[in-house]
Amino acid sequence: MAKEKKFITCDGNYAAAHVSYLFSELAAIYPITPSSTMAEYVDEWASAGKKNFWGETVKVVEMQSEGGAAGAVHGALQAGSLTTTYTASQGLLLMIPNMYKIAGELLPCVFHVSARSLAAQALSIFGDHSDVMAARQTGFAMLASAGVQEAMDLAAVSHLATLKTRIPFVHFFDGFRTSHEIQKVEDIDADAVKAMIDQKALEDFRRRALNPNAPVTRGTAQNPDVYFQAREASNPFYDAVPEVVADYMAQVSKATGREYHPFDYYGAPDAEHVIIAMGSVTHTIRQTVDYLNKQGKKTGVILVRLYRPFSPKYLLNVLPESVKRVTVLDRTKEPGSDGEPLYLDVRNVLCKARKNLEYVVGGRYGLSSKDVTPSQIIAVYENMELPEPKNGFTVGIVDDVTFLSLPQKEEISLADDTTFEAKFFGLGSDGTVGANKNTIKIIGESTDKYCQAYFSYDSKKSGGFTCSHLRFGDKPIDTPYLVTTPNFVACHVTPYLQKYDMLRGIKEGGTFLLNSLYNAEETKALLPDSVKHILAAKHINFYIINATKIAREIGLGGRTNTILQSAFFKIANVIPYDLAVKEMKHFIEKSYGKKGADIVAKNNAAVDRGGEYVKVDVPAEWAKLDPTFHVVHAERPAATEFVTTVADPVNAQMGDDLPVSVFVGREDGTLPAGTAAYEKRGIAVTVPFWNASTCIQCNQCAYVCPHAAIRPFLLTEEEASKLPEGIETKQAVGSLKEYRFRIQVSPLDCTGCNNCVEVCPTKEKSLVMKPLDQMVQMQGVFEYLHEKVGYKSHLVDKTQNVKNSQFSQPLFEFSGACAGCGETPYVRLMTQLFGDHMMVANATGCSSIYSGSFPSSPYTCNIEGQGPAWANSLFEDNAEFGLGMHLGSERMRDRIEQLMKEAMEDASCPAEAKELFTQWIQNRKSAAETAALAEKIVPLVESCKCPQCKEIAVLKDYLVKRSQWIVGGDGWAYDIGYGGLDHVLASGENVNVLVLDTEVYSNTGGQSSKSTPLGAVAKFATSGKRVRKKDLGMMAMSYGYVYVAQVAMGANNNQLLKAMKEAEAYDGPSLIIAYSPCINHGIKQGLTNSQQVEKEAVECGYWHLYRYNPLLEEDGKNPFTLDSKEPNWDKFNDYIMDEIRFSSLKKAFPAEADELFAATQANAKWRYNSYRRLASENWSNADGQEKA
Repeated sequence: MAKEKKFITCDGNYAAAHVSYLFSELAAIYPITPSSTMAEYVDEWASAGKKNFWGETVKVVEMQSEGGAAGAVHGALQAGSLTTTYTASQGLLLMIPNMYKIAGELLPCVFHVSARSLAAQALSIFGDHSDVMAARQTGFAMLASAGVQEAMDLAAVSHLATLKTRIPFVHFFDGFRTSHEIQKVEDIDADAVKAMIDQKALEDFRRRALNPNAPVTRGTAQNPDVYFQAREASNPFYDAVPEVVADYMAQVSKATGREYHPFDYYGAPDAEHVIIAMGSVTHTIRQTVDYLNKQGKKTGVILVRLYRPFSPKYLLNVLPESVKRVTVLDRTKEPGSDGEPLYLDVRNVLCKARKNLEYVVGGRYGLSSKDVTPSQIIAVYENMELPEPKNGFTVGIVDDVTFLSLPQKEEISLADDTTFEAKFFGLGSDGTVGANKNTIKIIGESTDKYCQAYFSYDSKKSGGFTCSHLRFGDKPIDTPYLVTTPNFVACHVTPYLQKYDMLRGIKEGGTFLLNSLYNAEETKALLPDSVKHILAAKHINFYIINATKIAREIGLGGRTNTILQSAFFKIANVIPYDLAVKEMKHFIEKSYGKKGADIVAKNNAAVDRGGEYVKVDVPAEWAKLDPTFHVVHAERPAATEFVTTVADPVNAQMGDDLPVSVFVGREDGTLPAGTAAYEKRGIAVTVPFWNASTCIQCNQCAYVCPHAAIRPFLLTEEEASKLPEGIETKQAVGSLKEYRFRIQVSPLDCTGCNNCVEVCPTKEKSLVMKPLDQMVQMQGVFEYLHEKVGYKSHLVDKTQNVKNSQFSQPLFEFSGACAGCGETPYVRLMTQLFGDHMMVANATGCSSIYSGSFPSSPYTCNIEGQGPAWANSLFEDNAEFGLGMHLGSERMRDRIEQLMKEAMEDASCPAEAKELFTQWIQNRKSAAETAALAEKIVPLVESCKCPQCKEIAVLKDYLVKRSQWIVGGDGWAYDIGYGGLDHVLASGENVNVLVLDTEVYSNTGGQSSKSTPLGAVAKFATSGKRVRKKDLGMMAMSYGYVYVAQVAMGANNNQLLKAMKEAEAYDGPSLIIAYSPCINHGIKQGLTNSQQVEKEAVECGYWHLYRYNPLLEEDGKNPFTLDSKEPNWDKFNDYIMDEIRFSSLKKAFPAEADELFAATQANAKWRYNSYRRLASENWSNADGQEKA
């Protein structure tokens, strides 16, 4: 009897991991977007005891880098264990050396790859085939899946075929478009797949494993006499692959009823025009083929599944004899090549075997997950109808520089008419995406309907733009492109009405749900004319709900997701509302159960209140209003040309419309400084209001602000008189009494995190949170103070104390970091102290994304045009990259010194210049001295006629000593970049390293790092980390000549300031490790009080403060200073239990949790006692022994 079909609702990563788990005994992994979730699923399943085909749980090992993961895979395979890994992008490139070895040694395995762009002029986490194409030469077979169902089915084929052929496989699918698309798919029959395994091949694999009972030697060196022949000896293995893959595809087809071949054809049997492509675009092409063929066209598409080894036989088997013209589409770019890889392969075959073809042309599409729509595919077919089709074209963009793009056509949707389409506009971390994932699963798993979900984001952290694209229907949904003609649109953030054209394309009679803080009449008054026009002209059903107010009343803070999800189900009626409520509450328990009963209860209450919406009448006369959408910009500085032509369209989600010419002059990816100041996102619900009467002018509020949105200003009486009426100031204190003082927030740049209020030390708080709409008028006040009054840091020594430091302009402002971010206050302070002469090398990670995501640059410049020069290279090489910056700068300064010495011997050079040159050479290591000297030197060298001075004038920007900072997170510093970091510290060069220690890989979703403490739950440590945290500071101190500090701003403001001053002043390498609370910690009080979290971490002994200054040793003093007081260990358990990364372990693994938590505290005590012993050492030279 045939088994009943089982359907699951999952994404492509889940589908591939689901199958790979069954075939794997070991998984060696390293986190990288968008592949990390495959490894996370495997880790979760292993922790839960899920069995593979051999009745065992998979052993999961997280390595320090992708290169390390590939090395572990290689070693495990040689030991006879079936081993898998999951990667993408730069991660795959780091595996290439081992891929050559694995393929050369004929070791069967599968690398599952969510194919992704490679960093070139900029990093992109989104999907194309750049990475897999960069690995096509390694000797791995390559199998491409085009959708979620295929990711499951072809994952099985790849594992089966690698065992039988001994050729390792890369199984890849489109990053994000497939990896993160959620679909309702049929689960593969595991028993049927297991029966397909070639047991003889498996036995042979085990037999070939390295074994001391039958020893052999592998990995030898070969010389010119035999290497070539040995390389050719493996040819028969590759020749066999296409037949083996075809056979396994046939077996999987028989088991599933889904037809697969190495190449598959779809379209008219007598097609004349055919596209050849691979990946998710093939589904869009199939839809387009149906559309065109209904109009009498003769079109088709060939889906490439087995890309390597490339099989002419199977390609020619499916290409109709009637075909006259062929277009090959590549989702990658290879500059300088005669064409992209797939095109070259296909052209090579067809030009030999089908000489009657009129044209074989190629084109590029969809780089970095750029949406590929039916209209673009129509343009490709129309190109083939031209007398001479364009070759090497691009599609989906406007190339007005090299004119390679095909003409753009009006967008059409080919989704089935019965399919319900919806779009949800939300704010990162408001829960919109999570709620919509649950919505899809509810519909997919509790009904017979098919479903699809895809989520688009910007690069901001929590608080960024999100748009969820959902489809439901009674037929399978095969539309891998964004929703453009929705039945339902929900806007979860009221200010979006002014920023995004959300109702564009909405269907006649559709529905619009708006989360509004206002009643119906007030909301109507706020609507832009373009929105009103569409509501009336298309007879839209318009509803509002104040989910923000409801969430606050329930105690959910800003998380409106469950309320709006409930409202959607009730309004849209996609499934019966009672069923939806039941399933929502089921998923709430599943999603939030580990976070505690209180959170579950609050979300259940949110479901029950989702019906509190109001239907708003739409006046018919609105249809006569102007339908043109205009972005409404808040009050902001005068926009630059870059802002108006590039940044504004991109921030309005209109970047797809920008032509290539916009990037002429910006080809290398350079971004102007300070563009974040023009965004004015206005995402806060409440922002701080200053109460002058109680303020003691300590400036702590500005010191802790993660976004530099609140600042102290000093005003002259004249400047104060120009403030709007009613805007308070007060007399400044101390040496500043002749000035007026004011604390001012930039309301539209504030994220409403509340940290400034929490740290305010006055009994009656000098800051109170008020609704944004009551504070917007203060934006003009901020702009006046910022632009006209400016920053009077010259009146004080900014390095003397916390208060003084905040009179210095922050040169890092308004970033896309999470509200309450624990990292950014350190970065901002760094720029206030040293920003006017600073160079920054930033490791890829959270800090690089919020510091430099196009078109937003939070690093800015002062009134003199000076500011931090910032750059990112990669994840693994940041320390070396920063060292190279420093060495490059110093090499130019060496040149200046040499020129100055030559000029001093030149009689034509004036004596005044020679004296200044002497002073510069003597003080070249001092930023302050060289800055003062540069002001005098530059005019002289620019006027002097001697050749040396002329060249010094060219190099004038190098006169001032630069402060080199190397910034990154713990994933970089403790793991993938540690080798480089260690080498840079050991070099003795004068560079400063700032490690923003969140104790997890924050940017990729919270995976465990070597910084993760024992007992903490993280991805890849689902059942709690079992080994203690690496002590990076102690390792650096072992050199004896590295300045090291461990800091926590909220615990001791002054200690942080001292550490930064000392690190900068030290003529050698310095390392500052900064504790940074993170959203991934699951802090129950949230990041609204991250400074208090840092304080409590130190008070209870979880984190320790110290400084190690080698200069003290020269004076016979102990270089190690323990800045932490004796901890109150009784508070330790309460502290860690306030974070879900610890408390969830108690719920999931109660028996082990207490033991692990005791070990966590024991380790913290052990570490503290080690520091205390160091601090008590006697370093005097009284014993007469010399110190080295």
